[in-house]
Amino acid sequence: MEQNYLTQLTPLFAPLSTLPGVAGRREALFKKLLGNRAIDALLHFPSNLIAYKYVTTIQEASVGETIIVRAEIMSHRSAQRRGAPHKVSCYDGHTYFDVVFFHGNVPYFHKILPEKTKRIIIGRADKNLSRWSITHPEKIYPALPDQTFPTKETVYPLTTGVTNKCVHRVIDAALSRLIDFPEWHEPNVVDSLKLMSFSQAIRQAHYPQTLEDLQLTPAHERIIFDELFAHQLALHFSRLAQQVETPGHSLTGTGALIRQLLAQLPYEPTESQKNVLREIFEDMARPTPMTRLIQGDVGSGKTLVALISMLRAIESGYQAAILAPTDILARQHSETIVQLAEKIGIKADILTGREKGKRREKILQELAEGTINLLVGTHALIVEDVNFKNLGLAVIDEQHRFGVEQRLALALKGHNPDILAMTATPIPRTLQLANFGDMDVSIIKEKPAGRQPITTKVLPLNRLHDVIDGVKRALENQAKVFWVCPLVEESEKINISAAVDRYEQLKEILGDKVGLVHGKMKALEKDTVMEKFINGDVDVLIATTVIEVGVNVPAATIMIIEHAERFGLAQLHQLRGRIGRGEKAATCVLLYGHEISQVGKERLATMRQTEDGFEIAEADLRLRGGGDILGTRQSGLPGFRLADFISYPAQMGSLLALANTEAKSVLKTNPDLRGERGLAIRLLLKIFDMDNAIKYTRS
Repeated sequence: MEQNYLTQLTPLFAPLSTLPGVAGRREALFKKLLGNRAIDALLHFPSNLIAYKYVTTIQEASVGETIIVRAEIMSHRSAQRRGAPHKVSCYDGHTYFDVVFFHGNVPYFHKILPEKTKRIIIGRADKNLSRWSITHPEKIYPALPDQTFPTKETVYPLTTGVTNKCVHRVIDAALSRLIDFPEWHEPNVVDSLKLMSFSQAIRQAHYPQTLEDLQLTPAHERIIFDELFAHQLALHFSRLAQQVETPGHSLTGTGALIRQLLAQLPYEPTESQKNVLREIFEDMARPTPMTRLIQGDVGSGKTLVALISMLRAIESGYQAAILAPTDILARQHSETIVQLAEKIGIKADILTGREKGKRREKILQELAEGTINLLVGTHALIVEDVNFKNLGLAVIDEQHRFGVEQRLALALKGHNPDILAMTATPIPRTLQLANFGDMDVSIIKEKPAGRQPITTKVLPLNRLHDVIDGVKRALENQAKVFWVCPLVEESEKINISAAVDRYEQLKEILGDKVGLVHGKMKALEKDTVMEKFINGDVDVLIATTVIEVGVNVPAATIMIIEHAERFGLAQLHQLRGRIGRGEKAATCVLLYGHEISQVGKERLATMRQTEDGFEIAEADLRLRGGGDILGTRQSGLPGFRLADFISYPAQMGSLLALANTEAKSVLKTNPDLRGERGLAIRLLLKIFDMDNAIKYTRS
């Protein structure tokens, strides 16, 4: 059976260039649009359906309508000057009109529209003054008796240089190679979802009869479910392979260091932190490497969980490291962690781009010898000459800020160390499954005791003077204020105040209490200003979004965000999380411009209504797609060709959850993919080009 299928499948999985009209100078364009294989063309679905109206004379048409008209070809008028059109005069028995061509092959125009013959012309009717015309007709047929014509045309998404007619020819040829695939889903799933076969769904998707057939039909749902199932299988199989191939270390610890640390703290970990630690300790005790993601809303105490986890590794005789995305965040971690570590006899240090010369050499030597138990750092940790004696646990903070290769490089610093990733960006369940299906996810739900709620106000920018007056009053009560601007310099396209301009304005009013940080400053300059804001005489920090992640200033109680409507919800939530970290009540002021979209209004309303990061993340997914949440791109969900989480979030979410459950079931019952269903699943993975399980899953 397997050999028979493979023979039938060969044409489907052949290169796209084996389809008619693809090879040659336009091959690269076709590949960009459709993919590399013949079967990829079948996953390129129509986006529109144009109905044709049959008219006896062009005067019956409305301007812009696509019509079918029978006419006699009267004469050709070639262009008299460069850039002028070639016109063909036609007569439909009632009205004279022109068929117009720009830039083309004149002999070819004479060939398809010979004078003194009758033709059926299909195209878009237009009118200039009193003269009707059809520019670049879509189809031309000889006018034969009792002839039937298509009454509609299926339109595909296109790219410059590829016409709809060419795409039709390629897809029709690919459809002629389509075979009936064996079923890869369990019979009970097929029955409960009333799934048609994969091949039937492909055919239906390419032959829509109405505009409704272009929406989320049962045919589309079947194919999208298959894509999600293939994606989840690839994630789970990749993870299983890694666990089998890469034995790790069983880190059980003694509990001694952790007990000493907890005795030093003025507070108890929350129940949520304790639950997450239990899950982490269970993973660390196993002989396979841990790959766990901790989600904790802003200020939920992830750093303490990370520190306790690192102490468990150190108790077990190994080293630990924490990788932060910025110098500022690394130094904040260092201040907290190094101090606590030293109190319990642990040697901790920091390594960033700022450690140079003899200081750096000393750190590298002590790290290689195992004298340093715990290292905090930035990208400087993953350069070639940094060697650990025995790295047992690598913690990655704000993990979406690192590329996969960077995370993998840290993992390679030890012999399959446990990986603990942390993010302060709450991720909706849909995105967890889609992007972290290979990782166990722990959530720290509650905030430590004593945290104050944040009052959020939404005001128009024309109330700026009132806001500045409020800041003056707050400074008299020793407040510290974040003031966030979206751009560094004035943009010619969008008239919004720049951080530099606002800094100069506020400095005139408030004097030397005002500081400025933005992305174009050197790290040392930024750190100096931040240090003055945290511990010194700068009380108002004008900033771009460089302060979004990780900065901890307990004394800061006011956050002002200009043009808040231009920020994503996840970003606004991160920025607001910079305040309310002390014992005083905090206020966030969102200032919006006069040109605010409906989406902008909904974002600001969401911010005013809730501080719950998960509610905000779900709203962000609904309003603009999941890209911003994951820090990968502005909108949309990475990795899927067909699944549309933005237009149909509820349907995609339920299909993804079911695909995840079914993938786990396959992993339990048939991990070697044996038998007929195993073969069918292998074909599914091949169809969606996921037969090589995801390369960097362990990172």
